[in-house]
Amino acid sequence: MLRAVNRVFLGLAGLVLLCVGGAVLVAGTGLSVPSWWPYDGRHDVLLSDADRTRWRDQDWWWPAVIAVLALLLILGLWWFFAQLRRARLAEVLVDSGDGEGALLRGRALQGALEDEAASLEGVSRASVMLTGRRNAPQARVALHLEPDASPGGTLTRLTDEAVAHARDSAGLEALPTEVRLWAARHRARRVS
Repeated sequence: MLRAVNRVFLGLAGLVLLCVGGAVLVAGTGLSVPSWWPYDGRHDVLLSDADRTRWRDQDWWWPAVIAVLALLLILGLWWFFAQLRRARLAEVLVDSGDGEGALLRGRALQGALEDEAASLEGVSRASVMLTGRRNAPQARVALHLEPDASPGGTLTRLTDEAVAHARDSAGLEALPTEVRLWAARHRARRVS
């Protein structure tokens, strides 16, 4: 998703810059341009005084300028912070024994690990995200524990069962896993 957004954003920015720069360059070199061309002479300016001050006295002008600039700032910050996020692993390289290897979808391995982790005793909900490289994946697991669950026992079962099954089924030598445990919220029990 992020890769597609980057490509579209950079493609549109490049197209706009190319069109505006080309229009200015053609007019600035003194080539003959059609009558509809936005710039018609070598000494023509990009924005005339009339264009720059046209709507300055209108009531809607400054709120519109501020809103557009705020929107551009928010989109720019979103794009910047999206670059810093770690992307999910799209595929895992599985050793098939023939030297070639096979590709396993990262979401399939992630879903299998998530389902098995969620089925463990004492776990109310689990979420898994695979990161790293396709030949050396890493897992991040978040477990929401039920009120009466033992964190140590749950962690042991997770590593011995769910992570071990995922590692063995994908033919990986190791599957480093970061586990975060969360306690499910519950009401206090009343004793009478």
